[in-house]
Amino acid sequence: MKALLSWREGDDGLPPRQRILAMMVLMSGSLMAVLNINSVNIALPTIADELDISSAASVWIINIYQLVGAASMLTFAALGYRIGRYRLYIGGMITFVVTSVLCALSPSLGWLIVFRAIQGLGSAAMMSIGPSMYRVIFPTRLLGQAMGLTALTVSLAVAGGPALGGLVLAVASWQWLFWINVPLGMAAVWLAIRALPQEQGSHYRFDVLGAVLSAVGLGTFVIMLDSIADMSRPAVVPVLLAVSVASLAGFIWRQRHFDNPLLPLVIFRETRFTMAVMTSFFSFLAQSMAFISLPFLFQNVQGYTPLESAFLFTPWPLGVMIGAPLGGRLADRFSPPLISSIGLLLFVAGLAVLALLGDQPSTLDILWRSALCGLGFGLYQAPNNREMMGSLPKSRSGSASGVLASVRTFGQSVGAALVALVLSGIMNTTMDSAVTVGLALWMGMASAIVALVLSASRIRMLRR
Repeated sequence: MKALLSWREGDDGLPPRQRILAMMVLMSGSLMAVLNINSVNIALPTIADELDISSAASVWIINIYQLVGAASMLTFAALGYRIGRYRLYIGGMITFVVTSVLCALSPSLGWLIVFRAIQGLGSAAMMSIGPSMYRVIFPTRLLGQAMGLTALTVSLAVAGGPALGGLVLAVASWQWLFWINVPLGMAAVWLAIRALPQEQGSHYRFDVLGAVLSAVGLGTFVIMLDSIADMSRPAVVPVLLAVSVASLAGFIWRQRHFDNPLLPLVIFRETRFTMAVMTSFFSFLAQSMAFISLPFLFQNVQGYTPLESAFLFTPWPLGVMIGAPLGGRLADRFSPPLISSIGLLLFVAGLAVLALLGDQPSTLDILWRSALCGLGFGLYQAPNNREMMGSLPKSRSGSASGVLASVRTFGQSVGAALVALVLSGIMNTTMDSAVTVGLALWMGMASAIVALVLSASRIRMLRR
């Protein structure tokens, strides 16, 4: 932490005092955005009971938040150029806080879903440009450590979300899961107005058609993946796929022919950036498959209770909290692709030993395997994000930030759909639960190996 506040002659970025205040703003934004998935998720049964709705209907309280965010990431990243990231980030944070109040006051599921959708927009506005703000706030020599700080914050929210949700529900109603955002959010908005670097927007014409095509293409893709996982309406899947492909094809055509595209495709000509994007997709796909499979392994195969399962999973985000800052520091001194590859190697090893767990492993056996996965993923993530953000000029950092957020979301969505296919028996109806969960973990490991190969290939490219 002390290094992040250091100052050298010729440093770009903000002065140390303003830097720490801006850093607190971005950490607060990430913390609130991620906590509002993990803490609310554990409250879905309680919300379903109090609103007298089905469990399936209550899932949309989470789904709509993620869907809207996924569909609008690229749009907000481009909007940051148009109106300025200062205005966009603060506007997103204010939207998030106001809708937290409205969610807490919602009298029915319909109103709650509407306000959660708007809250998802506020979250996407913050998360889509957050990484690019680190590029402006911190000197280039500290960018890896700054990216490690981002991963640390998200991991803290992932680890603490369920515990926070359970604690709030133990002493208060579910509405307080939204009320607690208000004081933190108001303080963060007050600090953001004073600490975030101000910048003027551009006067070019915003690509409204590109934004619509992007939102439709990405949104229908996520819905299609959810439909594959559910398989209650299989006929809808090809329709959604056709709409998504057509919209994304139209989006690409639009970006090639519009003077000021939403997503400048020229950024993918930078090999370092493209390789980092591909590595990120497969690594998050692997992480998602493991995240979703492990509770089934712990509860359905090994017989642990849900509470015990949550405890067994905790070393993973704790490992990320250790590995991410370490990876960030190392990436500022050594080759980021090298550090990323070492982290992915540990991640692959962790997934392999988890997949090899027997039916009755000891608690310690599970804990160190989960910790190894988290440590490896944290060690990989910060250097890879640094490579993605640092491989493009600062003028393109907003686009890079939007791609980073979108790739993470879609890697996680594809991973969730694949696990659902495996667990539902669609891929093989003859497997018992132990073999099925094991297959999902092995598939996740295969995806992590692809990410490792892509990452390692960058080391050879740098040596040429």
